[in-house]
Amino acid sequence: MDIQEQYQHIFQYCCSHISDQNLAEDVTQETFLRFFEHPEYQSPGKELQYLYTIARHLCIDEYRRIKPSPLPDEDIPDESSPDPGFADRMMLRSILDKLPADDREIIILRYVSEVRVADIAGIYGVSWFSMNRRIKRILAEMRNSFEKEGVK
Repeated sequence: MDIQEQYQHIFQYCCSHISDQNLAEDVTQETFLRFFEHPEYQSPGKELQYLYTIARHLCIDEYRRIKPSPLPDEDIPDESSPDPGFADRMMLRSILDKLPADDREIIILRYVSEVRVADIAGIYGVSWFSMNRRIKRILAEMRNSFEKEGVK
């Protein structure tokens, strides 16, 4: 496992849960400190699951400690340079915000952080098959929401 590569993924994961980038960086660093403090918990091939589990718990602790704030909105493009994908991104953000927290986290882990389904299943303590079915269900719900809004 390449620690430098995983640092960026864990940082992105923390940023998706904590709106303050400096605080997300602190949580990321704390994740790696705890990871290296307890090598006895690391099973060969499951280091990534262990890292995300630590990060998840630290993000939950931060979430409980501070009042949550919504995800920051993207800058609205000016009229001189229209962005054809802007409306789709805003709709996707809206649909993600409407998902239950666990479902949103699973989609972020899978498609933003590019974590393998087996590793996500390990984080949540379920089988690969169960997690794969859950991801498909979440994607189907998201697709239905897009279609209701008129995006095909």
